[in-house]
Amino acid sequence: MRRRHYNGEVTIAYITHGDCLLHDMGAHHPECPARLRAIEDQLIASGMINYLRHAEAPIASRAQLERVHAPDYLTALERDAPSHGLTHLDPDTAMNPHTLGAALHAAGGAVLATDMVMRREAEVAFCSVRPPGHHAERARAMGFCLFNNVAVAAAHALDAHGLQRVAVVDFDVHHGNGTEAIFRDDPRVMMVSTFQHPFYPYSGVEGRSERMVNIPLAAYSGGKEFRAAVEQHWLPALEAFGPEMLFISAGFDAHRDDDMAMLNLVEADYAWVTERVKAVADRHAGGRIVSMLEGGYELHALGRSVAAHVKVLGGL
Repeated sequence: MRRRHYNGEVTIAYITHGDCLLHDMGAHHPECPARLRAIEDQLIASGMINYLRHAEAPIASRAQLERVHAPDYLTALERDAPSHGLTHLDPDTAMNPHTLGAALHAAGGAVLATDMVMRREAEVAFCSVRPPGHHAERARAMGFCLFNNVAVAAAHALDAHGLQRVAVVDFDVHHGNGTEAIFRDDPRVMMVSTFQHPFYPYSGVEGRSERMVNIPLAAYSGGKEFRAAVEQHWLPALEAFGPEMLFISAGFDAHRDDDMAMLNLVEADYAWVTERVKAVADRHAGGRIVSMLEGGYELHALGRSVAAHVKVLGGL
């Protein structure tokens, strides 16, 4: 394993926060604290943990969140945060007393990752945070998501760092409806995605355009179909767009061992797509990538898949 440096520092930042373990939606909910422990356990077992630059996710500011979320929505979340028990925002998404803090740290991790990569304190970053984000719309929580972390990161790169073109790459098994809704009319943002269809949240087909390159995959599709979608649709669109920074909604629930859905990807597919995205970043964006954890619910498959993803991201 070779260690890479940038100005004396390791190239890949690993951003998380202990509060992300405190968000708990119930004993049998698949989006559980054990997900982050499974990832860290696999990174330790593989030896990669020692090659990462660790950073603690701060709390996102109101101004950072308001770039992509309605002020009234943020106020409602603050108001509805419970002091005990669970408050349900939709049938799948609930808040316990620690959820709002966890979500603020998850979004804050996205901002810190963007700052670190833009300042060249790291070449790339992976945020091991929860709750996930890509289903959260401007004024709506859904699908386990409160704040759209990857959208917060992309908007921060545009507005705080002055970039003109950024791309969001989403390989979660579910369509990132929130990300698309937030950026559909923003010419500075391209989104490329694959997802099982028809499947929750039953979107992504109608909104396709030159900048919203959403490629639905039929149930039981595997690496062959996924790689064809990337080669035939994602890569030409990204090359033509020329993003100055790339953001990944890194969901690993399309793994064949994950019973959340019915796609059949394996760790090698996640490593392969990371290589392709990294090559685009190297050509157009000075290598700048921020990857945000989204789905992935079979704990062993999740840990192995994240390790494969991080290994390629960091050139380890």
